[in-house]
Amino acid sequence: MWASWLKRLEVPRSSGTVLSRWINNDIRPIEAKRRTWVFSTFSNSWLLTNINISTYLTGSALIPLGLTWWQAIICIVIGNLLSAFFCVLNSLPGAYYNLGFPVVSRMVWGMWGSQFAIWNRIFLSLVWYGFTAWIGGECVYVILQSWDPDLDQHIPNTLAASTGTTSAYFVGYVLFMLLSAPFAWIRPHKLAPFFYAASTVAIVCFLSLFIWALATMGPDGFGDTISNNSSAAPETATATTSVGWLMVYGIVTTTIGAISAGILNQNDYARFARRPRHAIVSQAVNFPVFTIASSVIGILVTAATQNRFGGEAVWNPPSLLSRLIAESPESRGTRAACCFAAMGLVVSQIGINVPGNALSGGFDLAATFPRYVDIRRGAYLTMLLSVVVNPWQLANTSTTFLTVLSSYSVFLGPMVGMMVSSYLVVNRRKIKVDDLYVGGSRGIYWYTAGVNWRSIVAFFIGCAPLLPGFISAVNPDVVVPIGATNLYDLSFIYGFVASGFVYFLLHTIFPARALDAFVKNDMTARQAMSHYREKWDAVDGSGMDEEVVVQTVNGPLKS
Repeated sequence: MWASWLKRLEVPRSSGTVLSRWINNDIRPIEAKRRTWVFSTFSNSWLLTNINISTYLTGSALIPLGLTWWQAIICIVIGNLLSAFFCVLNSLPGAYYNLGFPVVSRMVWGMWGSQFAIWNRIFLSLVWYGFTAWIGGECVYVILQSWDPDLDQHIPNTLAASTGTTSAYFVGYVLFMLLSAPFAWIRPHKLAPFFYAASTVAIVCFLSLFIWALATMGPDGFGDTISNNSSAAPETATATTSVGWLMVYGIVTTTIGAISAGILNQNDYARFARRPRHAIVSQAVNFPVFTIASSVIGILVTAATQNRFGGEAVWNPPSLLSRLIAESPESRGTRAACCFAAMGLVVSQIGINVPGNALSGGFDLAATFPRYVDIRRGAYLTMLLSVVVNPWQLANTSTTFLTVLSSYSVFLGPMVGMMVSSYLVVNRRKIKVDDLYVGGSRGIYWYTAGVNWRSIVAFFIGCAPLLPGFISAVNPDVVVPIGATNLYDLSFIYGFVASGFVYFLLHTIFPARALDAFVKNDMTARQAMSHYREKWDAVDGSGMDEEVVVQTVNGPLKS
């Protein structure tokens, strides 16, 4: 009976693609008909990824450290230029071989060892989806408040004070989750129209908010958020008064760390590129431009509205709009403007949350349970499971939450470093794609019992020295030596370099024989890319017999 039920739960095979422990249609190399993302698609995707509330709040994690506004902007600019560089490097296997993050991880960690990296990314998808959905729910709350300024009285609070929220806000959260659900049904290769529409709304919304803030800030001008005086103190997050190290922390841990989860899984999106340059150029140009713009807008809008609220810096846009409604509940013009602004923010939050977090979780879950989970099922599972992270409590301390989650780059930097080292140095840009879908010792990425022990050692060396500083950052009551703190300030870069170098060194001293033989054969990297792209393009998944597909996947390499 159980076997019958499990059979019914399997992913539909209408595509003709074989189902096994290692493959289904959503994690196979993307064939030509699904490679639909062009430069404009990536551009709009990056606009949505960065023109949103989370990026807008970057300044709220930098200026309270003790940096001046211009020091914060320097951190934002340098940090995002470096992030773009890491994004480009880590997206190359996706752009050239059309492989997603979970599959590329098999090359680095081994077929079974890759589960460690994949489950880390699943965890981050759940946390980020939950947090972003709650902020989206706050935007829905503003819409409801604009319709009914006495909303909190008409939806009496029945939640305990320990939850840190109210019933009215929870209603907004539920409505946002329901509004988001239909968009998770869209297949990634068909997202272009959604990206066009959502990115247009997002950019108009944030530019309008920016223009309004500057036009209405009054004769007192900017508040002290924009000040040339640094308030660096020993109580800052890095426990140091050195402005130089504060800026290093702001560049590496806060700015790069905030996008490090996205850097890790860039292959999930680059694999849909019609041509590799469409993904690469967009990452190199649009990513830093949109991120820097959104972060600077956040700083300027907060400073421009500060005197309006008696000197209080209101960083969160939904809180800003809610305050405006509360101060002028009888003003229909104010309520209408806030309603339209909140609608734009809702679209922006859906635009980043569904593709960036729900679909990311969907990719990873599909790779973990390919027989039973495709990207749609995985996306909806991510949305449902995100509730368990209690996003309403995370959002109550959004600045602290963003700081802590940025600190998670302690673990992500080493992972990215090993992926880049594996592709560019160890494998010399040559991937035996077929073997990424083969279990057992016949595959060159099986290593030792499915685990590449070199990756474990390299990962440990890349993150272990950072742990004291990480613990101190998460729990300021823990005091560590200043050297440990300063090393932690370099977390992503140190982890990237250290783990990447050790990974290469171990593969040089203790080469994996099968992998080494493949890398050193006569086929060039360009020939390998062309060979596997043509081979998998032939497996288009339409009406093919399963045996033919298995034969194509596991057949011998043709030189």
